[in-house]
Amino acid sequence: MPHHLSSPRPLIPRKLLQRRPAVVACAAVAVLAAAAILLLAAPTTEVPSRALLAGGSLPSRPREEPHAAAAERFAESSSLPPAEAPPPSLKATFSTRITPSPSMFFEPASSPVENFDDRSMEEPEHPDIKVFLSEKIYFLRENSPKESAPFLQEPMSSDSTSSSDVSSDRVLPPDPEQIPLWSTAADEDLIYAKKEIASAPLVSGHPDLYAPLFRNVSIFKRSYELMEGLLKVYIYHDGAKPIFHSPYLKGIYASEGWFMKLIEGDQSFVVRDPNRAHLFYLPYSSRQLEHNLYVPGSNTLEPLSIFVKNYVDMISAKFPYWNRTKGTDHFFVACHDWGPYTTKLHDELRKNAIKALCNADLSEGVFIRGRDVSLPETFVRSPRKPLGGIGGKPALQRSILAFFAGQMHGRVRPILLRHWGGKDDAYMRIYSRLPRRITRRMNYVQHMKSTKYCICPMGYEVNSPRIVEAIYYECVPVIIADNFVLPFDDVLDWSTFSLVVPERDVPRLKEILLEIPESRYVAMQSNVRKVQRHFLWHPKPVKYDIFHMILHSVWFSRVNQVLQVQ
Repeated sequence: MPHHLSSPRPLIPRKLLQRRPAVVACAAVAVLAAAAILLLAAPTTEVPSRALLAGGSLPSRPREEPHAAAAERFAESSSLPPAEAPPPSLKATFSTRITPSPSMFFEPASSPVENFDDRSMEEPEHPDIKVFLSEKIYFLRENSPKESAPFLQEPMSSDSTSSSDVSSDRVLPPDPEQIPLWSTAADEDLIYAKKEIASAPLVSGHPDLYAPLFRNVSIFKRSYELMEGLLKVYIYHDGAKPIFHSPYLKGIYASEGWFMKLIEGDQSFVVRDPNRAHLFYLPYSSRQLEHNLYVPGSNTLEPLSIFVKNYVDMISAKFPYWNRTKGTDHFFVACHDWGPYTTKLHDELRKNAIKALCNADLSEGVFIRGRDVSLPETFVRSPRKPLGGIGGKPALQRSILAFFAGQMHGRVRPILLRHWGGKDDAYMRIYSRLPRRITRRMNYVQHMKSTKYCICPMGYEVNSPRIVEAIYYECVPVIIADNFVLPFDDVLDWSTFSLVVPERDVPRLKEILLEIPESRYVAMQSNVRKVQRHFLWHPKPVKYDIFHMILHSVWFSRVNQVLQVQ
């Protein structure tokens, strides 16, 4: 496989002619990379009237009483009209300004997972996955794991739970390279919010927030209120469909599509004027990148990485906002397994931007805890009815102890099957694929609705759609994936409604589950039902749903990372 860092030795013409398939594949990659550069370089929307000023910077706001000004804006926010929505002519603008090449951009096919008769939410093995893993190994060598600065110190209260990985007295020194080049009113808002959250009033008996589910319900409530009152998001209009502004709402990667659809239709947080924004959204789809730019048989993600790098270079050259913070106030949302690795060619995107990723693996040096956001991986069968089929049997009517069915890829699942698969065990129902003799009596979903503990082992990557799926069917998730940062880990206390089992303890899985007292299981199952509301997609977002939880995690990260101009 050609290595993108080493320069291949010149080949004589005779050998070159003898290797026509390899030459054709390399040429295809080169053509796609060149087309991606041309696509990103094409003009799209007009520069906002106040976006670029003389000298390439924005005017600093007067520093007198900045927090008072922010507090005044927050107090007045409830009486302000909704923020401006993206212009209705956006679709026409894209279609007239950029015409994608038919050879590169096509309508993606539906996910193969939707045709599985056991409904186990799996995609078939990618034909190039083994070669891709070798590229992933190189990426890991170039990036060492690290953490960002810790979250705000949480005040203790009777309604909160403490956690050493969130509350910490250790404070890392600020990175001088990430200090904004100039100050804006948005910075003052964030600094005000950070102080307000740190001194959040204690919350008790809130009707919509069940305190045991949260690390600190007081912190979350105050942060959420400030998000509702202050947060403004600017969405870059640049970029052509289907990679940009083209949400795909079905399948196991639906989370990124639903977030894109809802944020682009939002009228509360989205603004047209980027000078008012606290966050800047990069509206591209990692799933569409794979469908439209990956060359089967090429064994490389290079075209995807080049495309993303050129896109960020383009917006940083056209607008001043990326350069002001070196990307720390920008974010993207990616649920495809390859999402993290497509950032490897742009250092600021990889290190500074907020990455909302389903593949939230701490061991790879890509996901930075405290800065990045673990995105829930949700499998949506019907975009018209995203809430269809949720629910399950009451705790005391679930007769199966543990259940799993799915393909045997990754490092954990074969071990799980070797120890617990194919046994005549009424407690442990572990399968590679559900046999037809079983599905005739009870299908995949019925199993989950009748099981106490739904086993959620990692696949190729640490994330799995089964975690949220278990919550939908009110089954306690049993998560087996070392180094995985759980979704909304910044605010939710997963120990109250799930079980995390180290990979080394798979041989003891049955013993671990049977040792759990019935009273604790009933409490966890009850909490699963309570936390479910925070993982539901609604065609029109509602308070505390998954859309707002994702947006809050991005907001919370930005508040904790904000640095003041010295």
